[in-house]
Amino acid sequence: MARYTGPKSKIARRFREPIFGPDKALEKRSYGPGQHGPNKRRGKQSEYSIQLTEKQKAKYTYGILERQFLNLFKKASAMKGITGENLLILCESRLDNTVYRLGIAPTRSAARQFVSHKHITVNGKVVNIPSYSLREGDVVGVREKSKSLEAITNSIASRTTDYDWLNWNPSTMSGTMLNTPSREMIPENIKEQLIVELYSK
Repeated sequence: MARYTGPKSKIARRFREPIFGPDKALEKRSYGPGQHGPNKRRGKQSEYSIQLTEKQKAKYTYGILERQFLNLFKKASAMKGITGENLLILCESRLDNTVYRLGIAPTRSAARQFVSHKHITVNGKVVNIPSYSLREGDVVGVREKSKSLEAITNSIASRTTDYDWLNWNPSTMSGTMLNTPSREMIPENIKEQLIVELYSK
């Protein structure tokens, strides 16, 4: 399955945001990557460039490739409500992202791997599709045979953040999706309206 496997610090420095989590390289060098990064003068960006940058940031943040992202946008456009907000809600409702939000995995890429390797269950059944879309009431848990995995136990032991739309049960190592998150609940710094404008051209 195709996915981005290149240098993450370089991407984070391009957007000047820790989109893959805390990054020492970004903290030390808050300017853009490359030989001319520190001295490069930022000219006025075109409207298209600003929109494209925002789309790329969203794609890298959630670990979604172009075709998948376009399909999500089409699905968001067909839903009731604001298209940009629907798009982010669909991204947040992915199984790999929910595994990350629950603290079962330390990063989204690790969450994707846990799902692909059949360590994760949805409503008691193993699901190995990272893009699986969750609904209200779905219970995401760790497969019984995988509960002793060091990578999972370490991640759960260090979890510090809870989200309003998810309920975590430490005794069963599972979490329930209470409802679909509203835009105000989603902490990502993404200007979704710019993405809508880009795709609408």
